[in-house]
Amino acid sequence: MSTVLPPPAGGALRPEEPTAPEIRGSGMWRDAFRRLRRNPAAVAGAVIVGLFVLVAIFAPFLAPYGGEDLPGRTEITPTSIPGPGDIEGYPLGLDRFGGDVLSKLIWGARASLLIGVVSTALGLVGGMLLGVIAGGLGGWVDNVIMRFVDILLSVPNLLLAVSIAAVLGQVPSAVMIAIGVSQVPIFARLLRSSMISQRGADYVLSAQALGLSRRTITMSHLLPNSVGPVIVQATLTLATAVIDAAALSFLGLGGGRPETAEWGRMLTYAQNELAVAPQLAFLPGICIAVTALGFTLLGESLREALDPKTRRK
Repeated sequence: MSTVLPPPAGGALRPEEPTAPEIRGSGMWRDAFRRLRRNPAAVAGAVIVGLFVLVAIFAPFLAPYGGEDLPGRTEITPTSIPGPGDIEGYPLGLDRFGGDVLSKLIWGARASLLIGVVSTALGLVGGMLLGVIAGGLGGWVDNVIMRFVDILLSVPNLLLAVSIAAVLGQVPSAVMIAIGVSQVPIFARLLRSSMISQRGADYVLSAQALGLSRRTITMSHLLPNSVGPVIVQATLTLATAVIDAAALSFLGLGGGRPETAEWGRMLTYAQNELAVAPQLAFLPGICIAVTALGFTLLGESLREALDPKTRRK
């Protein structure tokens, strides 16, 4: 006969407690950050973006001269523009107006950062507003908003920005508004698609079963779980904003004086000097390309890090 052991003190059998330490799960963003640190492309992009932001913020302390100062105007002749190292005190030479090229490149970083951040913020806010309304309400509201977004998407991004900037006039704020409006349909469509894909999730069905209102479900459940791809797209859009800002300034739609420090404007007035001083076009062009590359590398790496298919690899 088998002997039945008495239950332990307390009157109830308790399952054996694990002796191994409990493994704590990491959140989505913490796991993404861990993956970014191991990604060489992400590190390179973060370094480029970090240097760009630091140069833009500390431009008054890094630039030898002001953004519109012309310290070398007496050194310019109709047939000669001093290049890098030709005159002491101007390591990258002078431009056609007598401005220090190094100082203008540094101040141009601040102008590009300001335009890029403000325009992306405008596009992000406008796009998220349309996306939340379309994805949260659905029905005929969704159809109307999406048809409006489709009309905007049918126009090339840069052409739409040029048209808006031309209507608003040649002022610096026109460039920010034009680029921001051209980015609205991208964010709106992305957020709306992400919210629709989350509608059938278990947490949404549970909230509906509890009797929560549509507004509460949209703002407290759908939106927080759908905003990740939009944040990644905003990082990528910063690269496009820098390029578009330079393009609009190159076309003369950015306003300001000819000697104002801005990379696109520097390209505009350098095209007539290519035979005499080609560095006036190469240097701002390299700054634009490297900055856009940094934001692109960081944005693509962040997208891969947040991809559910590769997050645990």
